[in-house]
Amino acid sequence: MDFTELSVSRRTIRRFIQKMVPDEELHHLVDMAHYASCASNKQPLRYVVIRENGLVKKVFETTRWAGLVSPRRTPVWGVDAPLCFIALTVPSDAGNMVLADAGAAIQTLQLAAWERGLGCCWFASFDPEAVAQYLQLPPSRKVLYLVAVGFPAEHPVGEKAVDGNVTYYLDEKDVLHIPKLPVDEITVWK
Repeated sequence: MDFTELSVSRRTIRRFIQKMVPDEELHHLVDMAHYASCASNKQPLRYVVIRENGLVKKVFETTRWAGLVSPRRTPVWGVDAPLCFIALTVPSDAGNMVLADAGAAIQTLQLAAWERGLGCCWFASFDPEAVAQYLQLPPSRKVLYLVAVGFPAEHPVGEKAVDGNVTYYLDEKDVLHIPKLPVDEITVWK
């Protein structure tokens, strides 16, 4: 798959096949993520791969999923929930640049996953204090984001937004549609 196809076809996955992602694949995702650009090459991000079933369930229970298509896209534990999360942690006193670092790393991780037939869901909607406690992080570190990783059990589609409407939705066949604005509507040339 070339980069254009990879970028255009990658979608957020919220339903997962109940099959564990091999450790080698998870290692590859973190390896790719850590090559992403970061401010001053300080590399403040650390990754916690969460794959122990009891811990995954605790972390899963802190997450909130796709409000616009809830409850139909809220996974059910043991049915279509992710079996793995990757937590991105940063120093507790980190400045705002870690947000850009994390964005670059997560996008890279998501594309690497998609290339290998895996899907991801990036979370900012979760209880970071509870997750930090579950992961037994020291006070010097905090959880910034979570990424659910697994084998997709759905096939969302991207489409062109009509009249500026970017509200994602489920159709009558339970397929998730994600409208994207055309480049000419989001770009100014000078």
